[in-house]
Amino acid sequence: MSSLSLVEKNKQLIYRLMEEVDKGNVDVVDEFYAPAYIDHNPSAIREMLPGLEGIKHVFKLLYAAFPDTAHKIEDIIAEGDKVAVRISATATHTGEIFGVQPTGKKVELSSIVIFRIVDGRIIERWVAQQGPGVLQQIGATVPITSSIKHQTAGNNF
Repeated sequence: MSSLSLVEKNKQLIYRLMEEVDKGNVDVVDEFYAPAYIDHNPSAIREMLPGLEGIKHVFKLLYAAFPDTAHKIEDIIAEGDKVAVRISATATHTGEIFGVQPTGKKVELSSIVIFRIVDGRIIERWVAQQGPGVLQQIGATVPITSSIKHQTAGNNF
């Protein structure tokens, strides 16, 4: 039996990441992301806390507000240490986030994401999102804090 190529392992890592995010399993962040992870297109919500703790914080906030989030990888292409995915996501706003009480509103998100993976962990990420982000769709805004450097509208997953 032949083992998977590095490219195939990297693609599988992204599939597994999406599965765990949809389950709300933030404990796997350390498994999937390298400590030196760089987000080249951070959203305001992702900049609330730095590093891996920030990723965990974002996942917890979003999962609490949108527990039925379902990501679908529409396309996945990989070469070398990079994996490019076209992802769609749907969710229902059933939990409070940033003072916005549950609306029951269904939200949708579509993005193209490029991940760079080194030694089996995500080290860099670039995102191009289509349309408004989930927070915009429910009328929420990220609180302004001194740790937020950029306000990238809509880039919330």
